[in-house]
Amino acid sequence: MLEEIARAPYFAFLSVLHLRESMGLRGPDHLYLMEEHFGQSVNETEHLVYMESKGGNDYWIDRFFARHLVLLYYWVNVVYYYVAPKQAYHLSLEVEEHAAQTYSDYLMHIDKTDKKIYEIMEDEIHHAEELRKAMEMIR
Repeated sequence: MLEEIARAPYFAFLSVLHLRESMGLRGPDHLYLMEEHFGQSVNETEHLVYMESKGGNDYWIDRFFARHLVLLYYWVNVVYYYVAPKQAYHLSLEVEEHAAQTYSDYLMHIDKTDKKIYEIMEDEIHHAEELRKAMEMIR
């Protein structure tokens, strides 16, 4: 469920960046941000596929909540990023940091040998760093 939700902001950021580009409102960091957010969305999708392979979508109730909550979360992020991009990045930063902590807890308490989970945790930390950089780019 976590990875289903984690992808939504990046899709929302891309949607708003495309809208701004279509309206002629492209900023100096536009292309960089588009490339970063596209890469982040692909990476989060890879995480989702791995987590599903570990049984992360075995229960219909988890799938139901994740798939419905993500629709709301996506549109909230679209509006939030359009109106206040720095704050939208901050919200996503909090989600990424929570995800990294969740994976760290998993490694510490459940399976210390899962190298893929360790890689995913490192990816989440990297996403948080990228979001901090994006926040600094916003004037």
